[in-house]
Amino acid sequence: MSNLDPNTLPRPSDSNATDWWRGATIYQIYPRSFQDSNDDGIGDLPGITQRLGYIAELGVDAIWISPFFTSPMKDFGYDVSDYCDVDPMFGTLTDFDALVAEAHDKGVKVMIDLVLSHTSDQHLWFRESAKDRTNDKADWYVWADPKPDGTPPNNWLSIFGGPAWTWCPAREQYYLHNFLKSQPDLNFHNPDVQDALLAATRFWLERGVDGFRLDTINFYFADKELRDNPALPPEKRNATIAPSVNPYNHQEHLYSKNQPENIAFLERFRALLDAYGARAAVGEVGDAQKGLEILGDYTSGDKRMQMCYAFEFLSKEPLTAQAVVDVLTRLDTHAPDGWACWAFSNHDVMRHASRWDLSPQAQRGFISMMIALRGTLCLYQGEELGLEEADVAFDDLQDPYGIEFWPEYKGRDGCRTPMVWTHSNSNGGFSEAKPWLPVAAPHLQKAAAAQERDVTSLLQHYRRALAFRKAHTALIKGAHANLNAQNDVLSLHRLHDGTEMFCAFNLSETAQTITLPTGTWEPLGDSLDCATPLPDGTLHLRPWQPCFARRTT
Repeated sequence: MSNLDPNTLPRPSDSNATDWWRGATIYQIYPRSFQDSNDDGIGDLPGITQRLGYIAELGVDAIWISPFFTSPMKDFGYDVSDYCDVDPMFGTLTDFDALVAEAHDKGVKVMIDLVLSHTSDQHLWFRESAKDRTNDKADWYVWADPKPDGTPPNNWLSIFGGPAWTWCPAREQYYLHNFLKSQPDLNFHNPDVQDALLAATRFWLERGVDGFRLDTINFYFADKELRDNPALPPEKRNATIAPSVNPYNHQEHLYSKNQPENIAFLERFRALLDAYGARAAVGEVGDAQKGLEILGDYTSGDKRMQMCYAFEFLSKEPLTAQAVVDVLTRLDTHAPDGWACWAFSNHDVMRHASRWDLSPQAQRGFISMMIALRGTLCLYQGEELGLEEADVAFDDLQDPYGIEFWPEYKGRDGCRTPMVWTHSNSNGGFSEAKPWLPVAAPHLQKAAAAQERDVTSLLQHYRRALAFRKAHTALIKGAHANLNAQNDVLSLHRLHDGTEMFCAFNLSETAQTITLPTGTWEPLGDSLDCATPLPDGTLHLRPWQPCFARRTT
């Protein structure tokens, strides 16, 4: 067991407050790969319930569970065929109810992944819609006539490769799919579609969920006129996922997403959440060029989303001190009253330990820095263990994205391999059966059980870092100011109710020296191995070392 007593870890003053999400830490669970409870090689809801003690002890406020709805699994749950049921491979609705009850008992909130922009082509809605042009759901998806020469109605491309249009012989029309052709896009211009999706949302609110992660939140509406997207100049092709090999990144997606009508739907969604009290949503903004602008639009005021995340910190570009200052400064410009959610890793990108080639000490440095950011934090399962991107052989690949663009892009399976709980068997305690993706052999030495016993482990550092953040309201809800990058040192101030915290982080392998602002500062963060300022205000930072200091104003 850990040397930390979960009963003594600081918790928010009121976990039922309507703004519990502000400054919270959310732990993302990819259910296929978290814990298998019935030894079929696939993780499930009872497996998550089994590991809730570990999650609570980590010190997070909420979990986000990636899709577990009924699905043919062409895109592993992001192709939903029934919004109001659990796929049998993950368990039952009773299992979900038990998970929610146990999580709440342990002080952990439950958020689930809602995929509203599209469904599976096996959904009853689409099967009906595809029959002809006159049925009750004929206008529930984005259908369009071909051009006179029979080609698709416009030049839009799919993220997964090829045109974003597939021909339906029964209707003699094309349907839109921004992702796989088995993931047709819903027509949000139809109010009946919006009503049906809000009814599905209400179904889960009634089951006690505390919030939602909204997949591809800026893809809900397509341009009514279906105008061609313009070309994107090569110098602007900075997409996070497979930017060089995917022609999708050759377009500016001016008309296929980011439509102004989206705001009204988000306000309807927020009104539904508010009717249930302390509920919250975080939106995924998928746009490489305008992510922070859209984040600002979608989180402005108190009638839209509580928070969104863009992909700035999920990029392959190294996260330098100057890069952090640039992102936070742009955020202040585009979202002065908005709220961001920050993540370094998730189920769609290479794990940041590999993406940025981080040493163990650097990984400690980055989580120490993350807890100082104004916003909500999102951790991805296994990052607290220091898991690196797994090398998955082509014959073991499951991700259609990786299969399409192999070998230049190997897909997302490398960040989705099973969690490692013990190092006593080849499956890492995840399952007694062959896992759906192989457990990476190098991961076994980083198993949770081993790190539980080592007070110097990365897991224990994550626990201490999250406990430190919870102990200081300025880090959770305070404003930020004085953003500065000096060489490789990032520094900023967090301000709340007369308390000012100075935070500095050496984001390099080289020792650095800076000077604290004038004044009397109380050093903090002994548990995080923080640097202590000298009496004259000089601060010597070892490689990747943080500093936290406080004063009252």
